Amino acid sequence: MKFPRFFLAMLGLPAVALVLPAAVQAAVIPSVDLHFSVEHLDRATAPGADFAKYAWGGWAARTEIPSDKASWGSGSILGENNWARIRKILEESAANPGAAGTNQQKVGDFFAAATDEAAIEAVGIKPLQSELARIDALANLSDLALYLADAHRHNSAGFFGIFPYADQRNSDVMQLIVGQGGLSLPTRDYYFDAKYAKFLPMFTEHMAKMFQLAGAAPEAAQKDAATVLRLETELAKISKSLTELRDPVANYNKMSVDECAALMPAFPFKSYLTATGFPATETHINLAQPKFFEGMNALLTSQPLADWKAYLRWHALTAAAQYLSSAFDQENFRFFGTALNGTPAQEPRWQRAARMLDANIGFAVGEVYVAKFFPPEVKTKLEAMIQNMRAVLHDRIVHLDWMTEPTKQKALEKLSTFKVIVGYPEKWRDYSKLTINRAAGYYANHRAAAEFESARQMAKFGHPFDKTEWFLTPQQINAYYQASAGQLIFLAGILQPPYFDPAADDAINYGAIVAVIGHEISHGFDDTGRQYDAHGNLADWWTKEDADAFKVRAQKLADQYGGYEALPGLKINGQLTLGENIGDLGGVSIAFEALQRSLVGKGRKVIDGYTPEQRFFLSWAQMWKTKTRDDRMKFLLQADTHAPGQIRAFGPLVNFQPFYDAFGIKEGDPMWLKPELRTKIW
Repeated sequence: MKFPRFFLAMLGLPAVALVLPAAVQAAVIPSVDLHFSVEHLDRATAPGADFAKYAWGGWAARTEIPSDKASWGSGSILGENNWARIRKILEESAANPGAAGTNQQKVGDFFAAATDEAAIEAVGIKPLQSELARIDALANLSDLALYLADAHRHNSAGFFGIFPYADQRNSDVMQLIVGQGGLSLPTRDYYFDAKYAKFLPMFTEHMAKMFQLAGAAPEAAQKDAATVLRLETELAKISKSLTELRDPVANYNKMSVDECAALMPAFPFKSYLTATGFPATETHINLAQPKFFEGMNALLTSQPLADWKAYLRWHALTAAAQYLSSAFDQENFRFFGTALNGTPAQEPRWQRAARMLDANIGFAVGEVYVAKFFPPEVKTKLEAMIQNMRAVLHDRIVHLDWMTEPTKQKALEKLSTFKVIVGYPEKWRDYSKLTINRAAGYYANHRAAAEFESARQMAKFGHPFDKTEWFLTPQQINAYYQASAGQLIFLAGILQPPYFDPAADDAINYGAIVAVIGHEISHGFDDTGRQYDAHGNLADWWTKEDADAFKVRAQKLADQYGGYEALPGLKINGQLTLGENIGDLGGVSIAFEALQRSLVGKGRKVIDGYTPEQRFFLSWAQMWKTKTRDDRMKFLLQADTHAPGQIRAFGPLVNFQPFYDAFGIKEGDPMWLKPELRTKIW
């Protein structure tokens, strides 16, 4: 059971990372690229003309995107070295798995099975044949519901998604969230928007090839592919957009199981829930998008069962493709990697295996990673920086000129309850009930891990929501805010150059990791996070006057970013990216003030010809240096809640007068934003 897309979007969890590392190669990039450097600058470009190009245009001019990558930049360069570290852990565990039942044995055997190409080739599609046969044998919608429950337990998709999580209005209590899904393309827009029309025949061709690889005759494969596209298009029509999914109030629809079942009488919903392991003692769920399920019910009654069998065969094949023989794996990459994202070559086998291991039993790897590569002094230093940031935001809230006192007091209460965790979780995940065996094979181990995770999730019912649990493994290069838990998480993987460099001067670290800290703190008060109270509950703690004042400021920021083109003719979605842009604006402004406080009583050194203020802004911009293939950018503009790196490099800065002062940017310069258009929230 993995996070469904709708779940990540509606809760503001990191469907796409704060720092999204592209896939990385085996080779280690020279360490100079991991640090802030004036060598990355393009001094021929004026800061006021294009600050991103000025800050890292030199790096961009001499950097090519590797052939097996869709994009390349700060996160992926760090990821390059990080994966080399992880590879060492995995290979050592595979060579010396140790005692049966230990995490080392499970990690080693999973990796060994995943990299045993001869064994994977020898079994071909055999691991999936029993599931395909079960689909072919479905006789009615009752059979379909029972199959779907099993498929959801081992990460095959279809129709919708489920996930146990906190009740959004009572965060101490567990609740099952059920929401829209069933699409293969990145977003619903790919099925309708003219700019993505070229992908539809490619998608149909890909599905037909996959059906043929599974044994279908060419004519039958083409027919099934056309059927799947038609059904997914109908599902897309009744799906909310990613922007709509960002509204937590609109996507909170607590209903009794009986009420949910009544919305979709053609689908045996109660039987489905029982088969997933959902306890009969739980009587209510959050049916996040009721209109979707009403529409799904209509489709189930209007479309023949034979068509839905083709749809389920496709979802079984695409979910398993990366675990099957090279014919399936390569065809899967040809469409999703090359056609959709423009990536010419596939990553090496060891790295694809490492990613899958991270997705399946990643916390077992994380425990070793932290012990080997995360110095305790980093945790201590970061915790001190976080306290500094808290103090700055506290003072800013107290002195806000647009917020009234009752709302200020609620905001300060919320700030005081934030729990910050640096590096790794307080308790490690227990894999003792999971059996991994290299002789079982790659697909079987993946399925065992998926079913273990599904059982672990369903076992949460009857217990309070665990606000200490992590959703990402600590070795990842990321940070995130979890509203229902009041958690700010800074993973061990990100606490390295270029984001955090213990050897760098304060200006560099405040422009990078401290601004990231501020970004995450600001998420607690962005357009989504502000709707959760100090206890992690979806509750309106704002006066109408203050809420209206916030919305005016937020809309100004959305309008600003909505005017930027990432590719010719393709603009950023200011509403989809609003929360992250608020995070960036808050992060930069809070970190800058924190830097000013840290410099009191110290010498203000000019380094490499740049003042602390200039180095702060350059550090922020260099953190977002990136190059992206056009097709990947088109995907990100639809599916990513973050603005592209070349926009993040300057987007928040042009709202901030100290940026103009630092580089002498004046009215008439391209980077100039009229004062009345600048946004200040926190």
